[in-house]
Amino acid sequence: MWLPLLLNELNEGEMQRMGMKMSAEDIYSVNEGSLKDAIVHFGGFCTGEIISDQGLVLTNYHCGKGRIQSHSSLGNNYLDQGFWAYNKDQELPNPGLFVRFIVSIEDVTKAAFKGVKKKWSETERQSMIDKNLERISSSAKVESYQEVMIRPFFQGNQYFLFVTETYRDVRLVGSPPASIGEYGKDTDNWVWPRHTGDFSLFRVYAGPDNKPANYSPDNKPFKPRHFLPISLDGVSENDFTMVFGFPGRTDEYLPSPAIETRVDVLNPIRIGIRDKSLAILDEAMRADEEVRIQYASKQAGIANSWKKWIGESTGVERTDGLGKKKAFEEMFTKKLMSRRKWRKAYGHLLPEFEKLYAEQKPYAITRDYISEIVGRNIELFRLASMLNRYQKIYKNSGEQALEQRAGTLMNYLNGFYADYRPEIDQKIFASLMEVYFKEVKKEHRSLYVADQLVDVGGNYQQLAMDVYKKSMLTKSDVIQKAAKNDLPKLMKALEDDFAMQLYNEILKTNNEVVMPTYNELQGEINLLQRQYMDAQMKVFPRKRFYPDANSTLRVTYGKVQGYVPRDAVYYEPVTYMSGVMEKYEPGDYEFDLPEKLVSLYEERDYGQYAENGKLAICFIGSNHTSGGNSGSPAIDAYGNLIGLNFDRTWEGTMSDINYDPSICRNIMVDIRYVLFIIDKFAGAKNIIEELKLVRPKS
Repeated sequence: MWLPLLLNELNEGEMQRMGMKMSAEDIYSVNEGSLKDAIVHFGGFCTGEIISDQGLVLTNYHCGKGRIQSHSSLGNNYLDQGFWAYNKDQELPNPGLFVRFIVSIEDVTKAAFKGVKKKWSETERQSMIDKNLERISSSAKVESYQEVMIRPFFQGNQYFLFVTETYRDVRLVGSPPASIGEYGKDTDNWVWPRHTGDFSLFRVYAGPDNKPANYSPDNKPFKPRHFLPISLDGVSENDFTMVFGFPGRTDEYLPSPAIETRVDVLNPIRIGIRDKSLAILDEAMRADEEVRIQYASKQAGIANSWKKWIGESTGVERTDGLGKKKAFEEMFTKKLMSRRKWRKAYGHLLPEFEKLYAEQKPYAITRDYISEIVGRNIELFRLASMLNRYQKIYKNSGEQALEQRAGTLMNYLNGFYADYRPEIDQKIFASLMEVYFKEVKKEHRSLYVADQLVDVGGNYQQLAMDVYKKSMLTKSDVIQKAAKNDLPKLMKALEDDFAMQLYNEILKTNNEVVMPTYNELQGEINLLQRQYMDAQMKVFPRKRFYPDANSTLRVTYGKVQGYVPRDAVYYEPVTYMSGVMEKYEPGDYEFDLPEKLVSLYEERDYGQYAENGKLAICFIGSNHTSGGNSGSPAIDAYGNLIGLNFDRTWEGTMSDINYDPSICRNIMVDIRYVLFIIDKFAGAKNIIEELKLVRPKS
């Protein structure tokens, strides 16, 4: 995951030897339009790319799904039916959605460390760095519509400044029905072979000067410095591929005790909890169409990480990732021993990691149980968390500060209750509170909550029934009316609410008994990690190091490649429409298809998007991707769009902590399938006419 700023220095030669026909300047340039000017951070959580001179943005279906769902209802279900704007007047605004461009990147490490002394404590060191960063940021020369952000790299051993531009008028243009955009749903998630048309289309609008502007019907489609031409030539095995985007977070340089704890201890906890909540959600969604619509996005969010953790642990085991990490540490230690200076400065690091992770483990276990039970899977507690923040605002800043935020709270409540079923949440509550009492260490559990369980004779179902009956949080009309009419009164009433009390008491015990020790140990680990990163770069000066992902713009490159997931099995790198039909099950929740798509297949009506009579659907490559790369463009050797990144293979999800090119593969929608759906399935010729279609191999 390379910084585009440094490609000329570190990567250009290798990329060209692998088949790239461009220069580093074609990818990243400040003075001329380049590929980076077509890449956007979509909503701050995904990537998108500009694919026309009228600001058309392509991203994943799952990245746009929340917005598609917000425009949907039982009578106008865009999730099931799809949505297509056949002219710009039909495009739908999305309040709160933004796209962010990177204008330039600058290494400010030297200025960040100005005046920092080696003998200083970590607190003194960071205090000086923070002052330096504030000065760098405030003195940066930018336009009034631009922003500056500075991010640490290599565990705080380097710093880079980013100049950005954010556009906040982003409108929905098109999306396929979920039966295409989510084909295979949970069963195929993180799995290859894949047959999912995971894409959606939006458009960026700007003011009359083409600069960022809040939504206005008078805004005009944005004119980009660069947009991606689209190749109709398709891919072949060993073709060069490049993925450009905003990967969220990786931890490639962790020591072996961290990997061992994550894979063998914490992942099984997270997986086990989500097993329970997903089973309840799946049953409810299959039984009721309205529930399926309401919970589609929430269920997908829970399942996504659940399956990823399973694959991560499996991948580390199959490739002996832990063994390889320990072998590297042995080599590192031998290098340290070769020089007295290194031995003295860094010899303590690995033994200290072992000690700290062992001490932290019992606290990390409880932390993950609480995070999953209270922070993620029980919706009632997630609502309690939000309301708790407003209680604190009221308590600390008074009624005026509370009223200033009333609109934001009402919007949240409206959205929460529109898609909330307390009877489903109650079942999850009962199931996970049993986990809380059986798996969390007794000394880490709330005595208050324990007393409530005793009062109902240890019956988790009864405890859940009492909570959901007594709490006003389960009654949307009561909460929304109170929030609208007298917000301060609601804040006071919540102090005696049963669900709020349970939430607060669980968190109070966790914050008093668990988190202080956990955070203290984590602070020591973080310091060691920075020193360990610095040590690796000094001990292995000829090695090319790439920084861990931190939601900043990165380039990753590889090739279209199949792989061997296990003994005697080889996965081909491309899937086809025939594979879609092999999985097709009429009426099935995951593998149903629209009648029109089936008809197009039967007639082999693929238009110009087929090759040798076959329509490619997805392909895989050895590009190193992560969360946040969803929606990233797959770019060919010439700088053209050939696909849309949307997933990783199950065996390769370990790439966040242990990238191994033997099995780590990213999954991409073939751009020709995207065009086929827009053109032949949706009949949106207006969209096709906007695009620049090319054949670079011809």
